[in-house]
Amino acid sequence: MEAIESTAGPSFCLMKMAQLLANFLSQNRMAAIMEEQCRPQKKPGFPLLQQTLLNKVVGLPDHLGNRLQQDNLTLFFPQNYFRLLGEEVVRALQVIVDALRGGLDCSVSFVSQVLGKICIQGRQKEILDVLVPQLTALTQGSCLWQRVCWRLMEQIPDRAMEAVLTGLVVAAPGPEVLSRLLGNLVLKSKKAQFVMTRKLLFLQYQHTTSTLQSLLGYLAMDSQRRPLLIQALKELLETWGSSSAVRHAPLAQQHYLSAAILVCLAHLGEPELRDSQDELLGSMMAGVKCHLDSSLPTVRRLGMIVAEVLSSRIHREGPPLRFQYEDDKLSRELLALATPCTAGGSTLEAGGSSPAPAATEILEKTVDGEVESANSSVPQVRPQDSDSDLDSDDEFIPYDMSGDKELRSSKAPLYVRDCIEVLTSSEDMERWEAALRALEGLVCKSPEATQEVSVELAKVLLHLEERTCVSGFEGLRQRALVAVTVMDPARVAEYLTSQFYALNYSLRQRMDILDVLTLAAQELSRPGHLKRHAQQVSSGSGGLCLPAQAACQHDHTAGSGWRAVVEERIRSKTRRFSKGFPRRELANGPNEFNSVAGYFFFPLIQHFDRPLVTFDLLGDDQLVLGRLTHTLGALMYLAVNTTVAVSMGKALLEFVWALRFHVDIYVRRGLLSAVSSILLSVPAERLLGDLSEELLEARSWLADVAEKDVDQDCREQAVRALLLLERLKDRLLPISP
Repeated sequence: MEAIESTAGPSFCLMKMAQLLANFLSQNRMAAIMEEQCRPQKKPGFPLLQQTLLNKVVGLPDHLGNRLQQDNLTLFFPQNYFRLLGEEVVRALQVIVDALRGGLDCSVSFVSQVLGKICIQGRQKEILDVLVPQLTALTQGSCLWQRVCWRLMEQIPDRAMEAVLTGLVVAAPGPEVLSRLLGNLVLKSKKAQFVMTRKLLFLQYQHTTSTLQSLLGYLAMDSQRRPLLIQALKELLETWGSSSAVRHAPLAQQHYLSAAILVCLAHLGEPELRDSQDELLGSMMAGVKCHLDSSLPTVRRLGMIVAEVLSSRIHREGPPLRFQYEDDKLSRELLALATPCTAGGSTLEAGGSSPAPAATEILEKTVDGEVESANSSVPQVRPQDSDSDLDSDDEFIPYDMSGDKELRSSKAPLYVRDCIEVLTSSEDMERWEAALRALEGLVCKSPEATQEVSVELAKVLLHLEERTCVSGFEGLRQRALVAVTVMDPARVAEYLTSQFYALNYSLRQRMDILDVLTLAAQELSRPGHLKRHAQQVSSGSGGLCLPAQAACQHDHTAGSGWRAVVEERIRSKTRRFSKGFPRRELANGPNEFNSVAGYFFFPLIQHFDRPLVTFDLLGDDQLVLGRLTHTLGALMYLAVNTTVAVSMGKALLEFVWALRFHVDIYVRRGLLSAVSSILLSVPAERLLGDLSEELLEARSWLADVAEKDVDQDCREQAVRALLLLERLKDRLLPISP
């Protein structure tokens, strides 16, 4: 190595020495070097020689790459060299084990330093992918090999402990393997305990679920290590229940903490949880409140799942908590993690896989409707006296009831005023439901009649409550309210925006107002929306269909059946030499949202900073503030090419600038979406002419968000907004003087 480093430039001598070194490595001589360093030495210069050898052994790929450059040999590539070094470490350890069996003294300190230095340089995967499988097999039935591995890990320097343990936990196939390789290292080394119970659980949240199960399963496998598992659960719950962590931690980290809590609960027994019941319950209640107050649906669902599992495990005296949340892949995976483990401390085998995928697969099959038992391969024997074969109806063809309609005794109202009367004063629930279902079609069919009572009808629908169990009640109510707003946008929008900041409204009603305004603006901005409404009403989509009309349509359908058959035969027998592509006529018409955009936008943005007795956007009602920011951004985007777009953009930029440092992730996402809507809707010339100072301030803020925000979606939206700014600048650069 010294001769290669002292050679100036490429030469025959340099390549000859490199080939000699490659031949040296291929003959397993590196194992002999490490074996020699593991024997007791009494020479005065031995520590200096050992440190020099350590630097040369670990830094060989870098030195050879710098000297040989393009002529470097493949053996000296890092991905090849460190795998070879892993094989040599196993051979050296085999010699040490044989020497110990013969009664000789040996030390694994040099091998530990080599392993630590390699992992510090970021080459854990290359060497541990070779070491872990072989050490797993060697420690399977040998206590001596286990003692050698424990000593190997104990001799690793503290500065390299984190890198080695992180790579080892990731590479180990399960907690049993990890326990055989590490022993009680977490009890003997403070650095190892800090890494295993703090860093890998709280800071390094990029690891997979199987890695997390291996780590916590290792702590649970030995009675001396189980107190560390209980302490880890307490600290995890304390962090999980912190309002600051819920607001500022990335979503991936919160998911990782929730999964770690569920895995801890799966490994702990009821007596262990009972000893810390009061402390765990206190942390759980604080955490549930913080999670349910979050404006992100995923965070709320994490809080619900963890609270359900935790309450069922630590509070068996009373009924456990129950929540309603979406049953999707995320929920099933988290619930599978909480499945209690066997008495052995873990359900993982050496070389096996995590139990979570199996449990998840079972749950997925159950959800998909497949009924499979654990012993489904065993045929089920029917009783001899069963009459199922005698009374079987399998040979009968089921009657097609797909076209049947429910018979109702009450007729639907035929006029909008009648619907208002029924919805406000009728005690007949069938008539009330029929009026609600027919209202949207009547509103679209009679614009003049709707405009006469539009504000009154909007008030009725806004305060309408579900009197009986109506399928799709919220959708029917929302569509009717949107239809009323589209028919009379100015007056209804003015009423809805005034009620958004009024007293005695629930948060649900305020968010309904925002949803209705967004959907109505979207409908008004579409070209030809009035024609489309007329076509829907004429086709019967509004829910109004008289019996005579239905009978007439049925006769017409039956009479035109033979015509369709004849036309199909003619079409199949006709030869055409060329046939052009059918042209779809694009819908056109004025943008109806142009004249009423101000009624939708400006009243919403005026009073956001004025708290009410029961409504404070800048206080606890962050969810509504997030919905408001998204609604304002959507209205801004729908106001493209309108005359009021510049004024809306300037007001929205001031709104964004006032809330740019908000702590809630959902609010920041809405603000970034609003900035992108401004850049897309306001003409570029007016942006740089009237809003140049605001854009300069927004650009610095966007760059800061793209670099430092904890939420990935916020960073991505900030990058997209910066790209839009650059595109606008490039487009107007030739025009500028």
